[in-house]
Amino acid sequence: MRSRRRLSKNRRRLLTCGSGATARRVGVRYGIIGDIHGNLEALTAVLDMLKQEGAVRHVCLGDIVGYGADPVSCISRVRELDAICVAGNHDYAAIGQTPVDYFNPHARHAVMWTREQLGQKERDFLTEMPLMRKLDGFTLVHASPEAPAEWNYLYHALEAARSFQVLDTHVCFIGHSHIPVTFVSNGSCGTRPPEDFTVSHSKRYLVNTGSVGQPRDGDPRASCCIFDTASGLVQVKRVGYDINAAQAKIIAAGLPPVLALRLARGE
Repeated sequence: MRSRRRLSKNRRRLLTCGSGATARRVGVRYGIIGDIHGNLEALTAVLDMLKQEGAVRHVCLGDIVGYGADPVSCISRVRELDAICVAGNHDYAAIGQTPVDYFNPHARHAVMWTREQLGQKERDFLTEMPLMRKLDGFTLVHASPEAPAEWNYLYHALEAARSFQVLDTHVCFIGHSHIPVTFVSNGSCGTRPPEDFTVSHSKRYLVNTGSVGQPRDGDPRASCCIFDTASGLVQVKRVGYDINAAQAKIIAAGLPPVLALRLARGE
Protein backbone atom coordinates (compact mmCIF):
# COMPACT_ATOMS: atom_id res chain seq x y z
CA MET A 1 0.00 0.00 0.00
CA ARG A 2 2.82 2.41 0.84
CA SER A 3 4.44 1.93 -2.56
CA ARG A 4 1.11 2.57 -4.30
CA ARG A 5 0.60 5.79 -2.36
CA ARG A 6 4.09 6.96 -3.30
CA LEU A 7 3.43 6.11 -6.93
CA SER A 8 0.17 8.01 -6.86
CA LYS A 9 1.86 11.08 -5.39
CA ASN A 10 4.65 10.96 -7.98
CA ARG A 11 2.11 10.66 -10.74
CA ARG A 12 0.26 13.72 -9.46
CA ARG A 13 3.54 15.68 -9.42
CA LEU A 14 4.05 14.87 -13.10
CA LEU A 15 0.57 16.07 -13.99
CA THR A 16 0.77 19.35 -12.07
CA CYS A 17 3.42 21.98 -11.51
CA GLY A 18 3.24 24.05 -8.37
CA SER A 19 1.63 23.46 -5.00
CA GLY A 20 -1.89 22.93 -3.72
CA ALA A 21 -4.81 22.67 -6.11
CA THR A 22 -3.41 25.23 -8.57
CA ALA A 23 -1.77 23.63 -11.60
CA ARG A 24 0.51 25.60 -13.90
CA ARG A 25 0.38 24.95 -17.60
CA VAL A 26 3.47 23.23 -18.95
CA GLY A 27 4.47 25.17 -22.07
CA VAL A 28 7.39 25.56 -24.45
CA ARG A 29 10.02 28.28 -24.54
CA TYR A 30 10.49 29.12 -28.22
CA GLY A 31 13.42 30.96 -29.74
CA ILE A 32 12.06 32.84 -32.75
CA ILE A 33 14.52 34.00 -35.41
CA GLY A 34 14.16 35.46 -38.88
CA ASP A 35 15.82 37.47 -41.64
CA ILE A 36 19.18 35.81 -41.04
CA HIS A 37 20.29 36.75 -44.55
CA GLY A 38 23.41 34.63 -44.76
CA ASN A 39 25.01 36.29 -41.71
CA LEU A 40 26.61 33.39 -39.86
CA GLU A 41 28.28 35.58 -37.23
CA ALA A 42 24.95 37.10 -36.21
CA LEU A 43 23.17 33.75 -36.26
CA THR A 44 25.83 32.14 -34.06
CA ALA A 45 25.59 34.94 -31.49
CA VAL A 46 21.78 34.73 -31.43
CA LEU A 47 21.72 30.96 -31.00
CA ASP A 48 24.25 31.15 -28.17
CA MET A 49 22.10 33.74 -26.42
CA LEU A 50 18.88 31.76 -26.93
CA LYS A 51 20.51 28.69 -25.44
CA GLN A 52 21.50 30.69 -22.36
CA GLU A 53 17.93 32.01 -22.14
CA GLY A 54 16.55 28.47 -22.05
CA ALA A 55 14.90 28.24 -25.48
CA VAL A 56 14.15 24.58 -26.18
CA ARG A 57 12.56 24.83 -29.65
CA HIS A 58 13.31 27.16 -32.53
CA VAL A 59 11.17 28.87 -35.14
CA CYS A 60 12.51 30.57 -38.28
CA LEU A 61 10.44 33.24 -40.03
CA GLY A 62 12.25 33.03 -43.35
CA ASP A 63 14.95 34.78 -45.36
CA ILE A 64 17.70 32.49 -44.18
CA VAL A 65 19.65 33.56 -47.27
CA GLY A 66 20.24 36.76 -49.22
CA TYR A 67 22.66 39.70 -48.73
CA GLY A 68 25.22 37.81 -46.60
CA ALA A 69 28.14 35.60 -47.57
CA ASP A 70 27.26 32.38 -45.69
CA PRO A 71 23.96 31.09 -47.12
CA VAL A 72 24.93 27.42 -47.04
CA SER A 73 26.29 27.55 -43.48
CA CYS A 74 23.20 29.40 -42.25
CA ILE A 75 20.88 26.84 -43.83
CA SER A 76 22.94 24.10 -42.21
CA ARG A 77 22.65 25.69 -38.76
CA VAL A 78 18.88 26.09 -39.11
CA ARG A 79 18.54 22.47 -40.21
CA GLU A 80 20.61 21.31 -37.24
CA LEU A 81 18.19 23.11 -34.94
CA ASP A 82 15.27 21.17 -36.44
CA ALA A 83 13.65 24.60 -36.60
CA ILE A 84 10.05 25.05 -37.69
CA CYS A 85 10.38 27.27 -40.77
CA VAL A 86 8.37 29.39 -43.15
CA ALA A 87 9.76 30.80 -46.38
CA GLY A 88 10.83 34.37 -47.07
CA ASN A 89 11.05 36.21 -50.38
CA HIS A 90 14.85 35.82 -50.57
CA ASP A 91 14.56 32.09 -49.89
CA TYR A 92 12.09 31.64 -52.74
CA ALA A 93 14.06 33.94 -55.05
CA ALA A 94 17.18 31.85 -54.51
CA ILE A 95 15.36 28.82 -55.89
CA GLY A 96 13.54 30.67 -58.66
CA GLN A 97 10.08 30.80 -57.05
CA THR A 98 10.04 34.61 -56.71
CA PRO A 99 11.03 36.77 -59.72
CA VAL A 100 14.33 38.63 -59.30
CA ASP A 101 12.86 41.80 -60.80
CA TYR A 102 11.06 42.21 -57.48
CA PHE A 103 14.42 43.21 -55.93
CA ASN A 104 16.58 46.33 -56.08
CA PRO A 105 19.92 45.95 -57.94
CA HIS A 106 22.01 45.17 -54.81
CA ALA A 107 19.54 42.59 -53.55
CA ARG A 108 19.24 41.11 -57.05
CA HIS A 109 23.02 40.72 -57.25
CA ALA A 110 22.97 38.91 -53.91
CA VAL A 111 20.12 36.64 -55.03
CA MET A 112 21.95 35.57 -58.18
CA TRP A 113 25.19 35.02 -56.24
CA THR A 114 23.34 32.98 -53.63
CA ARG A 115 21.82 30.74 -56.30
CA GLU A 116 25.31 29.75 -57.39
CA GLN A 117 26.31 28.78 -53.85
CA LEU A 118 23.40 26.45 -53.12
CA GLY A 119 23.59 22.73 -53.70
CA GLN A 120 20.62 20.43 -54.27
CA LYS A 121 20.30 19.74 -50.55
CA GLU A 122 19.93 23.44 -49.77
CA ARG A 123 17.54 24.03 -52.66
CA ASP A 124 15.35 21.14 -51.55
CA PHE A 125 15.23 22.50 -48.01
CA LEU A 126 14.14 25.97 -49.16
CA THR A 127 11.60 24.49 -51.58
CA GLU A 128 9.89 22.52 -48.82
CA MET A 129 9.28 25.56 -46.60
CA PRO A 130 5.65 26.75 -46.68
CA LEU A 131 4.57 30.39 -46.68
CA MET A 132 2.59 30.18 -43.44
CA ARG A 133 2.19 27.77 -40.52
CA LYS A 134 0.26 27.49 -37.29
CA LEU A 135 2.01 26.09 -34.26
CA ASP A 136 1.03 25.67 -30.62
CA GLY A 137 -1.72 28.29 -30.90
CA PHE A 138 0.26 30.94 -32.83
CA THR A 139 0.86 31.79 -36.47
CA LEU A 140 4.13 32.10 -38.39
CA VAL A 141 4.54 34.02 -41.64
CA HIS A 142 7.39 35.98 -43.18
CA ALA A 143 5.47 38.98 -44.51
CA SER A 144 1.74 39.17 -43.77
CA PRO A 145 -1.00 36.64 -43.00
CA GLU A 146 -3.38 38.54 -45.27
CA ALA A 147 -1.45 37.73 -48.47
CA PRO A 148 1.73 35.74 -47.70
CA ALA A 149 2.79 35.30 -51.34
CA GLU A 150 2.62 39.03 -52.10
CA TRP A 151 5.42 39.93 -49.65
CA ASN A 152 3.64 42.99 -48.28
CA TYR A 153 5.38 45.03 -45.60
CA LEU A 154 3.62 45.89 -42.34
CA TYR A 155 4.98 49.24 -41.19
CA HIS A 156 1.83 50.92 -39.88
CA ALA A 157 -1.31 50.08 -37.94
CA LEU A 158 -3.51 50.55 -41.02
CA GLU A 159 -1.56 47.87 -42.89
CA ALA A 160 -1.66 45.57 -39.87
CA ALA A 161 -5.43 46.02 -39.50
CA ARG A 162 -6.00 44.12 -42.76
CA SER A 163 -3.99 41.20 -41.43
CA PHE A 164 -5.95 41.12 -38.19
CA GLN A 165 -9.10 40.57 -40.27
CA VAL A 166 -7.83 37.14 -41.35
CA LEU A 167 -5.83 36.18 -38.25
CA ASP A 168 -7.44 33.38 -36.22
CA THR A 169 -4.81 33.01 -33.48
CA HIS A 170 -4.00 35.42 -30.67
CA VAL A 171 -0.39 35.86 -31.76
CA CYS A 172 1.31 36.00 -35.16
CA PHE A 173 5.08 36.34 -35.54
CA ILE A 174 6.36 38.06 -38.68
CA GLY A 175 9.58 39.41 -40.20
CA HIS A 176 10.35 41.00 -43.58
CA SER A 177 10.70 44.68 -42.58
CA HIS A 178 13.68 43.99 -40.28
CA ILE A 179 12.17 46.39 -37.73
CA PRO A 180 10.99 45.01 -34.37
CA VAL A 181 7.52 46.27 -33.49
CA THR A 182 4.26 44.86 -32.14
CA PHE A 183 0.82 45.65 -33.54
CA VAL A 184 -2.05 45.17 -31.10
CA SER A 185 -5.73 44.72 -31.95
CA ASN A 186 -8.37 45.34 -29.33
CA GLY A 187 -11.29 46.61 -31.34
CA SER A 188 -8.91 49.10 -32.94
CA CYS A 189 -5.32 48.63 -34.05
CA GLY A 190 -2.30 50.27 -32.41
CA THR A 191 1.45 49.81 -32.19
CA ARG A 192 3.83 49.34 -29.32
CA PRO A 193 7.64 49.51 -29.15
CA PRO A 194 9.75 46.32 -29.02
CA GLU A 195 9.38 45.68 -25.30
CA ASP A 196 8.42 42.64 -23.23
CA PHE A 197 4.72 41.95 -22.80
CA THR A 198 2.37 39.17 -21.74
CA VAL A 199 -0.26 37.97 -24.18
CA SER A 200 -3.83 38.86 -23.20
CA HIS A 201 -6.58 36.68 -24.63
CA SER A 202 -8.74 39.76 -25.04
CA LYS A 203 -6.29 41.08 -27.63
CA ARG A 204 -4.44 39.88 -30.72
CA TYR A 205 -0.85 40.60 -31.65
CA LEU A 206 1.34 40.82 -34.74
CA VAL A 207 4.92 40.65 -33.49
CA ASN A 208 7.78 41.59 -35.80
CA THR A 209 10.88 40.05 -34.25
CA GLY A 210 13.33 42.20 -36.20
CA SER A 211 16.28 40.79 -38.13
CA VAL A 212 19.07 38.49 -37.04
CA GLY A 213 21.41 39.29 -39.91
CA GLN A 214 20.53 42.77 -41.14
CA PRO A 215 18.68 45.02 -38.64
CA ARG A 216 17.16 48.19 -40.07
CA ASP A 217 16.03 50.10 -36.99
CA GLY A 218 19.31 51.94 -36.41
CA ASP A 219 20.54 49.33 -33.92
CA PRO A 220 23.18 47.06 -35.50
CA ARG A 221 22.76 44.32 -32.90
CA ALA A 222 21.06 41.12 -34.03
CA SER A 223 17.37 40.92 -33.10
CA CYS A 224 15.22 37.91 -32.20
CA CYS A 225 12.38 36.91 -29.91
CA ILE A 226 11.52 34.48 -27.12
CA PHE A 227 7.95 33.28 -26.59
CA ASP A 228 7.02 31.26 -23.52
CA THR A 229 3.69 29.56 -24.19
CA ALA A 230 3.14 28.75 -20.51
CA SER A 231 3.35 32.32 -19.21
CA GLY A 232 2.43 34.05 -22.49
CA LEU A 233 5.54 36.24 -22.15
CA VAL A 234 6.97 37.67 -25.38
CA GLN A 235 10.49 39.12 -25.22
CA VAL A 236 12.43 40.83 -28.01
CA LYS A 237 16.15 40.29 -27.51
CA ARG A 238 19.21 42.05 -28.96
CA VAL A 239 22.77 40.72 -29.03
CA GLY A 240 26.01 42.04 -30.46
CA TYR A 241 28.14 40.03 -32.86
CA ASP A 242 31.36 40.28 -34.90
CA ILE A 243 30.18 42.74 -37.55
CA ASN A 244 33.69 43.24 -38.95
CA ALA A 245 33.98 39.53 -39.75
CA ALA A 246 30.61 39.48 -41.50
CA GLN A 247 31.54 42.58 -43.50
CA ALA A 248 34.89 41.14 -44.57
CA LYS A 249 33.19 38.01 -45.92
CA ILE A 250 30.73 40.06 -47.98
CA ILE A 251 33.55 42.08 -49.56
CA ALA A 252 35.66 38.96 -50.18
CA ALA A 253 32.72 37.27 -51.92
CA GLY A 254 32.42 40.15 -54.39
CA LEU A 255 28.96 41.15 -53.18
CA PRO A 256 27.96 44.85 -53.27
CA PRO A 257 29.95 46.75 -50.60
CA VAL A 258 26.80 48.57 -49.46
CA LEU A 259 25.55 45.26 -48.06
CA ALA A 260 28.57 45.24 -45.75
CA LEU A 261 28.49 48.92 -44.84
CA ARG A 262 24.84 48.89 -43.75
CA LEU A 263 25.51 46.21 -41.12
CA ALA A 264 27.46 48.66 -38.96
CA ARG A 265 24.70 51.26 -39.22
CA GLY A 266 21.78 48.96 -38.62
CA GLU A 267 20.00 50.08 -41.76
